[in-house]
Amino acid sequence: MLVLLPPSEGKAAGGTGPALDLGALSLPGLTAAREAVLDELVELCSADEEKAREVLGLSEGLRGEVAKNAALRTAGTRPAGEVYTGVLYDALELATLSAAARERARRELLVFSGLWGAVGVADPIPSYRLSGGVKLPGLGGLGAYWRKPMAEVVPQVADGLVLDLRSAAYGSMWKPAGELAARTATVRVLQSKMVDGVEKRSVVSHFNKATKGRIVRSLLESGARPGSPAELAEALGALGHRVEPTAPARAGRTWQLDVVVTDVH
Repeated sequence: MLVLLPPSEGKAAGGTGPALDLGALSLPGLTAAREAVLDELVELCSADEEKAREVLGLSEGLRGEVAKNAALRTAGTRPAGEVYTGVLYDALELATLSAAARERARRELLVFSGLWGAVGVADPIPSYRLSGGVKLPGLGGLGAYWRKPMAEVVPQVADGLVLDLRSAAYGSMWKPAGELAARTATVRVLQSKMVDGVEKRSVVSHFNKATKGRIVRSLLESGARPGSPAELAEALGALGHRVEPTAPARAGRTWQLDVVVTDVH
């Protein structure tokens, strides 16, 4: 199983590991593309703080992120799973997983990123600020920039079930095609409420991240190894999640799993 995650806008600072080594990251086929984005980001943030803040869409209160980006090549690193914070990662709680589940996480989780393309949770990276929706002056929109290199690399590691939990900005960087789409499942989180004896459902926005984090954690800890989206729906059901799968209507489309919750937290 391969699980595709979004990054988080907020990131932990203060890495104590060695400086960035692009060659030490997962998916080495992305090294040249990563180098190009890194070069432009560092140059942008080193030259003109105001322009960099405008390009990156940073508020006045986030001005310090520009200096952080300018120092990316020499900044200390930490595992990506520690750098990314936020609702999904709080719910996933990588640090408290069992040893077996942590090993699965190292092998099976890929975090998409505007800067790195995608990294494993054990990859050593510095804290940075670069949303997948940014348009860099030299390289253009990052969603479009990453499509070709990701299309060459991701299918090489997606040899089984793919659970795609990315947000729209990162979903544009790579889309499964052909038979790979048929073994890919996306997740939509719906909240169920009873109103006058009738069930009403609504799409959960902010708290869908927490649900997705809990889903991944339960899969990692359970040792479940579903081989298809249908088996994934069954496995999640056995783990206590209410899941309603929808098979693709035609070739080239992915499965959709609706995870229905009654409480959002």
